[in-house]
Amino acid sequence: MTAEPRPLADRIALVTGASRGIGHATALALAKAGAHIVAVARTVGGLEELDDAVRAVGSTATLVPLDLKDSAGIDRLAEAVGQRYGRLDALIANAGILGPLSPLDHVLPNDWDDVVAINITANYRLTRAFADLLRKSAAGRVVYVSSAIASLGLAYWGPYAVSKAAIEVLARTFAAETASTNVRVNVIAPAQVRTRMLATARPGLDMTNVEKPDKVAEQIVELCLPSMTETGKYYDFPSRKLVDFRRPE
Repeated sequence: MTAEPRPLADRIALVTGASRGIGHATALALAKAGAHIVAVARTVGGLEELDDAVRAVGSTATLVPLDLKDSAGIDRLAEAVGQRYGRLDALIANAGILGPLSPLDHVLPNDWDDVVAINITANYRLTRAFADLLRKSAAGRVVYVSSAIASLGLAYWGPYAVSKAAIEVLARTFAAETASTNVRVNVIAPAQVRTRMLATARPGLDMTNVEKPDKVAEQIVELCLPSMTETGKYYDFPSRKLVDFRRPE
C-alpha cells in the first residue's frame, strides 16, 4: 500500500482555538500532512482529545492550555517555540469568540472589550511574538481566519463583524510588511460552517447542508504548503476562490 503524501513533514504549525470546530479540524488535517502541531486552546479536555487524534494519524502535538487574553503567556510561548525549534513554519490564527448578538447601543462595554481582546488584540500579539520565528522558516505561512460576515454589515452582528474586518486589515498589513521575505500571509473567510459558534448564533438552523469544519481545514492546509506563493489574499470559502482583498479582478 502506498503511503499518503505528507507535504508538511518536519514542519511546525501552531493552531489557536485547536480544541474544537475549525481549529480542531485544521490541527488534525495539518497533522495528517505531517506537521508537528502546537495546539493552543483554553479547554484542556479538547486538547487531550486532539492529541489522541493526532497520534492516531501518526503525528505529534504539543498541547498549550492558554487564554489568549494572557499576552505575557503568548510571549512565553513564542520564546519556548524559538528555543525548541528555532522557527515557526505555520501560524493559523483561528481562535475567536462570537460576542453578543445585539444592537450596538445595547452591547455592554465589557462584552465589546472581550471580543476585541480575543479576536483582534490576541492576533496582533501572536503576530508580534512569532514574526521573527516565521521569517526564520524556509517557507513561513500565516492564515488568519475571518468570516464572510465581516463584509455584510448585518444588524446585531456588530462586535464580531467589526473584529473580523479588523483581522483582514491586520493580515493585509502583515502581508505587505513581509512581501520580500519567505513569509506568505493570507485570510480564509468561511461562510456558514457546522460549529458550536454557528449553533449558538442561529439556534434551530438545519445543519444538514452546512459545510463541516474539515472542509475548511482542507483549504487551510493548502494555504500552509511551501508551494503556496500568494500573499495578501482573501480566500472565500466555500467558493474556494483566492482573490485580492475586496478588490475586483
